[in-house]
Amino acid sequence: MTTDPPGAAEPLRVLIADDHAVVRAGLRALLGGEADIEVIAEAGSGEEAVALVARMLPDVALMDLRFGSPGGGIDGIEAIRRLAAEAPGVAVVMLTSYAGRADVVRALEAGARGYVLKAGPPEELFRAVRGAAAGALGLAPEIVGELVGQVVSPAQELSGREVEVVRLMAEGLSNRAIAGALFLSEATVKTHLVRVYRKLKVDNRAAAVSEAVRRGVLELT
Repeated sequence: MTTDPPGAAEPLRVLIADDHAVVRAGLRALLGGEADIEVIAEAGSGEEAVALVARMLPDVALMDLRFGSPGGGIDGIEAIRRLAAEAPGVAVVMLTSYAGRADVVRALEAGARGYVLKAGPPEELFRAVRGAAAGALGLAPEIVGELVGQVVSPAQELSGREVEVVRLMAEGLSNRAIAGALFLSEATVKTHLVRVYRKLKVDNRAAAVSEAVRRGVLELT
């Protein structure tokens, strides 16, 4: 009987959700070739994906953006929203053929931790899966390009919800506590923080609070 070497990490458990069996088979073969990744299940619809993820709790769910049968079921965005409530600890990576800015923003707002294209190189997929499992945000270069105009646009004011997040952050609340106070998922709070950091041009919580105060966005008493 063989045993894993001391300190060997468990493989990342991944669930694939796509309405095309051929796509699922290709992804399973691709991911299965990585020693640190294990595909534990497949789903052919958004509803099936939500049920399986909630029951099996994989580390990462690879979610198609648009499942088939228009009007016949939920899409990937709605699936992510439901998983934010039913399985908040599972990182969701959107895997799609669509790179439009609106789709990307909707996915990130729903709580996606990554967004990669089906036509992209395998390395981008692997990077997104591993990054999402580690709590990072993984975006394909094409996706970043779609967002550049939004990121560098002159309108860098914080939204009302982002100001609320910064205010609670200034009070010392954790992401989980902020999520509870605002009735959001932790993933959504993290998405708001990514935008806050980007808009304020900072890279940590303390700097974000300090910059918000300096700009007059936040008043500390």
